[in-house]
Amino acid sequence: MAISLSVVLLLAIILVVLLRGGSIKPGPAIVAVLFGFFLASTGMAPSINRFLNSIADTINQINF
Repeated sequence: MAISLSVVLLLAIILVVLLRGGSIKPGPAIVAVLFGFFLASTGMAPSINRFLNSIADTINQINF
């Protein structure tokens, strides 16, 4: 749960920066948010969640 909340927060910050910087207009941003919202309710959501968790685990195991 903590990982998905962090990803949502990070993506929200990126979206706000893109909107304020003029890189993305409000219309496409709303479409992107709605796409993510509806994608989360499909059968692909568990696969996407497992993929993101595996990436987070891989990054977590990197020793600097």
